[in-house]
Amino acid sequence: MQNDNLKHHLHLHFIVLIWGFTAVLGALISLEAIPLVWYRMSIAALAVLIFMLATGRWKRPTVNSLWKMCGLGLALALHWLTFFGAIKISNVSVTLSVMATGAFFAAFLEPLIFGRPMIWREVVLGLFAVLGLGIIFHASTEYVWGIVLALISAFLSALFSVFNGRLVQENSATTISFFELAFGVLGISVYLFFTDAFNSAFFDLSLSDWFYLIILATICTAYAFIASVNLMKWITPFTLMLTINLEPIYGILLALVVFGDAEYMSAAFYIGAAIILGTVLVNAYFKAKRRRKYPQ
Repeated sequence: MQNDNLKHHLHLHFIVLIWGFTAVLGALISLEAIPLVWYRMSIAALAVLIFMLATGRWKRPTVNSLWKMCGLGLALALHWLTFFGAIKISNVSVTLSVMATGAFFAAFLEPLIFGRPMIWREVVLGLFAVLGLGIIFHASTEYVWGIVLALISAFLSALFSVFNGRLVQENSATTISFFELAFGVLGISVYLFFTDAFNSAFFDLSLSDWFYLIILATICTAYAFIASVNLMKWITPFTLMLTINLEPIYGILLALVVFGDAEYMSAAFYIGAAIILGTVLVNAYFKAKRRRKYPQ
């Protein structure tokens, strides 16, 4: 039993490590953000569809749920477009540090959207996160537009997560994943069609880009999503939330290993990043502790 418990925890950390590697792959792939996201979502949607059909998990959602998935799929596409766009014009460390503010966007969006009371502890922690963000801005003035794109991506990620939290009560996570990926691909495809971007150059990818894209879409997206949902049978919400918030840390460490000097930042940057990541971990701890004390 103890060995099984250790196995599940190690598996969870492996999945979070994979998510952290997503940003590294985005930097390694030579494509611009739009074709990169189109390929990622297309391959991932196909992988999830094959999984659903092979395991008999295909289930048709209601029309109302489909409309919601359509909107959230477009939000997911925009989230990834701004995320990879930030990486392309700044670097992995800057993008992942700023992306950590998404937890606090969610803390403010949830009460506004669903009419729930504001938790003032999260407001205070959010102010600390803003302080950390201000230090990063000051220390990384050459990456201002990358920081702005990462902030937009963090906001979209929070918006997506808050609404998905309601949608998952009505549909399976696998069904939601497939349709949101599919609608995201459709939205980007419409844009590419009307801008005449679907040409021979669009489909002329190097072998290295194909290799990294397949890893990104299958392992870092489809597999990681399905495996994380499956782990919830054995992992407590407290452990899950706390571990997922380690993703930026894993991602930054991986980027330092892969890219070396290109990812080294000033001491002030790491102070700002540490403040943001620290507040996120503290907030995750208190939220998980509250959920264990007052289960819904």
